[in-house]
Amino acid sequence: MPTPELQRINSFLSAFARRQAAHVVDLPGGFAAYDDAFAHSRANNQVVIDTAVDSEALPAIAEEALGHLPHRLISVLDDEVGRACAEPLIRAAYTHSTYLVMLHTGPVPSGGPAEEMDLDALRIPLTRRWRGFLPDADDEVLRDLVDRRQARRRGADVVHFLGARTEEGEVASWGDLYLDPATGTAQIEDLVTSEAHLGRGYADAVLTTALRLAAEKDCRIRFLTADAADWPRHWYERRGFSAIGRFHCFERG
Repeated sequence: MPTPELQRINSFLSAFARRQAAHVVDLPGGFAAYDDAFAHSRANNQVVIDTAVDSEALPAIAEEALGHLPHRLISVLDDEVGRACAEPLIRAAYTHSTYLVMLHTGPVPSGGPAEEMDLDALRIPLTRRWRGFLPDADDEVLRDLVDRRQARRRGADVVHFLGARTEEGEVASWGDLYLDPATGTAQIEDLVTSEAHLGRGYADAVLTTALRLAAEKDCRIRFLTADAADWPRHWYERRGFSAIGRFHCFERG
């Protein structure tokens, strides 16, 4: 059984996806979230499974919901349900990724020199970083991946875009902070550092600021998600985060 913290986090993730969406269609086991303004963004046009579902039926459910798009993304928030869905979806040509839900259990650091920024301040470094991640993507795709961040302001009661600057004023690292003070829940998301400024403490500045702001709003459940197979999970562990659960993503196209 999921812990109370993990149950609250899964509820937060589900609610965020619903609130962020331009429109939602309920489906067996969950819902489809859509935003035509960001048609190239999988995260803004996906199926979210947040309760039990017939795993054998899920490929057809997703095809009906996402068949008009060139890509498919299915997020399954419950670990047991996600593992049950893996085989049918892999047979249907989906790739499977597992993500850790990591809860901050260390002391809240003081200070933090990052600052709140608007999307315009982040646009150039975001575009440059996405071009590094997706060198073959065209300008329209990159524009959607950058501009979709604005839709995230709908996802939670309080949304901060945080960034740390170099001495020359360039934005070196950035990330999002989503707060729900009513339930005491905070998510840190999309913590990224410009390639030219890796290893210089700028991500620490953003993370420290986010944790402090969350604590100031009495958010005792402070979490983030990390690819179970990638190195950042260890970086987060050294900064007081522990894995308390998993969720699953399935992609095609």
